[in-house]
Amino acid sequence: MTPSPDDTPRPSRFPVLADVNVMAPFRWLSCGARDLRAQPWPSLFYGLCFAAMGWALGALLRSSPGLMMALTGGFLLLGPFLAMGLYEVARQREAGGRCDLFESTVAWGRNLSNIAILGIALGVLLALWARSSMMVIAFAFPYRMPDAALLIDALVRGEELGFLAAWFAVGAVFAALVFAFTVIALPLMLDRGTDAITAMLASVACVARNPGAMMVWAACIVMLIVAGFATAFVGLVVAGPWLGLATWHAYRELVCAGDTDR
Repeated sequence: MTPSPDDTPRPSRFPVLADVNVMAPFRWLSCGARDLRAQPWPSLFYGLCFAAMGWALGALLRSSPGLMMALTGGFLLLGPFLAMGLYEVARQREAGGRCDLFESTVAWGRNLSNIAILGIALGVLLALWARSSMMVIAFAFPYRMPDAALLIDALVRGEELGFLAAWFAVGAVFAALVFAFTVIALPLMLDRGTDAITAMLASVACVARNPGAMMVWAACIVMLIVAGFATAFVGLVVAGPWLGLATWHAYRELVCAGDTDR
């Protein structure tokens, strides 16, 4: 039987993207801070979850600094996925409704199949990054996997600066890929039910259209996350939700408000 027009699946229409100036990321951060002050409890709940994940990694992998370095770096790769509940908090506040914590934790259910596709893609990148990170460490320390004392001592004496540069270079490649494919993908999927491929392509197009603003935005993300790590993950209690809420405002400004496929 031939399906009726209403039953035929329609591909998501590609969103109309906007041009923003290089100062726009600071406006997004300002809006995110405003949301954080207005809705502290649901926001800080997610911040505590981010910090708890860091503390758990530290406790479980204390004796394996190489693996901890790999998985801590992977924390950045999964950041957009982990912040999904915060996008919902910002969306609820924007709509003028009450921010429901439980509802934000299950927001992914509105577009489960496509969010799962993106989650699998990020998981594959995380596995590739972890493998690449361990290979870089193995090349730098060919005879045995370094413990924390050996690694810190070598870095303090400046003996393994090449290793550190290589590790950061490899990590930067993976981080750039994740950033390009996810900068607006998840908010777009949550807000409009966009399919995963269209959302990822829209993110890449957004980065290509606004390279200056995207470089500033990426730098802001890295600096805040590094600050969170440097404070033994305590800083993530604030930095995590702040960035998540700001990302929603980045999406709202980067995708033209009058354009909708709903």
